[in-house]
Amino acid sequence: MMSKSFRLALIISVLASLAGCSLNQPEESPSSSPQASSSEPEPQASNAVSRDAVASKPLPFKGRLVDGSPNELPPMIAGALAADSPITFSYHEELTHDDYHIPLIVSAIDPVTYVGAPLGDFGVTAFATLTVFDHDRVVADYTAKCHVSRSYTLYHEPTHREVEEAARAAVREKIDAKLAQDRERLAKVLESDGGGDAKAVEPGIPRAPDKADARE
Repeated sequence: MMSKSFRLALIISVLASLAGCSLNQPEESPSSSPQASSSEPEPQASNAVSRDAVASKPLPFKGRLVDGSPNELPPMIAGALAADSPITFSYHEELTHDDYHIPLIVSAIDPVTYVGAPLGDFGVTAFATLTVFDHDRVVADYTAKCHVSRSYTLYHEPTHREVEEAARAAVREKIDAKLAQDRERLAKVLESDGGGDAKAVEPGIPRAPDKADARE
């Protein structure tokens, strides 16, 4: 990643080489320059609401993590881990980067560069997969994808790690949202005849009728 001091030195060098050319451009007010603030994280109120909703309705069963890192899980899965459950989880995340940089020869002679206009952005796409097993049977399979980008300027530059963490948090929230929508179906499937272990499923979710109940 190009440091701010190195980028500034390059811009000064380019300006020095173009000193013979006068740049008779009208002054631009900050309001007419591209909005650097658009690259900053959006208000997290809606995210906080969805996280609170997830926290108030944890998964009604416990499971073991058999594939994935216990330190990199959606909150609902992290809160449902148990060492002796027949239900198991497999979770993976993949990250791809797509950075964009305005050519230095362009930004160096553009006056808005010096009032904080974006010089480019760092982008990360996070792709997540979660599979829930009851012994060898797949009972749920979820995927989610999120893209996050942050602009940088001559005076401020986010780190790639910050953008990666934001993308991971966003994709985990999507996985949690899908689990929250599917929790009752999962509980019924895992409690139904031949599915899962009753001890692994917490009470409070109506149990699906078995065959004997259906005949009555």
